[in-house]
Amino acid sequence: MKTSTIFAMDTVMELEIAGDEELLSKAEEKIRYLESRLSVTNDNSEISSLNRNKEAYVSGDTGLIMSRALSICDETNGALDISIYPVLKEWGFTEDAYKVPDDSILLELLDTVDYKEVSIESVGNEKSPDARKNIADKDVFLARIPENMEIDLGSVVKGYTGTMLYDFFSENGVKSGLINLGGNVQCIGSKLNGEMWNIAIKSPFSDSKTGIIGVLKASDEAVITSGGYERYFEENGKIYHHIIDPSTGKPAESGLVSVTIIGKDGLKCDGYSTSLYIMGLDKAIEFWKDKGDFEAIFITDEGSIYVTEGVSDRFTLSSEYASNELKVVSK
Repeated sequence: MKTSTIFAMDTVMELEIAGDEELLSKAEEKIRYLESRLSVTNDNSEISSLNRNKEAYVSGDTGLIMSRALSICDETNGALDISIYPVLKEWGFTEDAYKVPDDSILLELLDTVDYKEVSIESVGNEKSPDARKNIADKDVFLARIPENMEIDLGSVVKGYTGTMLYDFFSENGVKSGLINLGGNVQCIGSKLNGEMWNIAIKSPFSDSKTGIIGVLKASDEAVITSGGYERYFEENGKIYHHIIDPSTGKPAESGLVSVTIIGKDGLKCDGYSTSLYIMGLDKAIEFWKDKGDFEAIFITDEGSIYVTEGVSDRFTLSSEYASNELKVVSK
């Protein structure tokens, strides 16, 4: 197996494939390409240009990701909202300059949050001479946002990247590999010995001795987890995490502390992991029952662990949590 470790998209990424090292180099180029266009903190990115000018021609990848993210915003009734960025920034999560904002400031910023005001349309290079100057892609999109709005695609980008790399490696003959993009895992086939990959699900509880709540056996799918433990700060004895509820402008208090989504579509899994975390257990389970094209593991702040029936036979609690009851959710 060939391996590569890089830092991109604000996280450590580990690529492991049964294939040529040249493929790893090309994969890194693809990651850097996406980052250069999608990073909200890079002044030269397409997203920064859109946030600055409120209108921008964007390349095919950016347009596709934005369109699909908006679809998830719709599906989840705004539990995911790509226009939450100004609120996230006010909390200091974008630059690790943490603070608790005044309620008055949050209310003002929430007036600018509404994904329904984002528009994007495919225009094609041929019909877009302005875009042709800067974008080599055949597919070009025109994106527009209101005057006071800023967007961020960070909630879906790593999931999209994982599936993009899966497709790239598979098209080039790789039949076994593991793509770990800072906790966003994409499996290519199974291990070389034919066994499924063992994907550790991190414990969201600070008193965990091993740091792992359980292990999922996976093959040819994405396994993506969202939890408040990933980025947080403490002030006056209270913990504030980075998963912001668009309805309040504050860290979500849904009763869930970790949501893992398992499925074929990395972008969808990424978006769902955040939005279902914000929804809370009951609404998340109803959403799963309605959609039916993914599986999930839900962990509550009381330590209850729920797993959907499609993966119940391949998720095992770690020895530390073996005494917990694993509750299977059925349709």
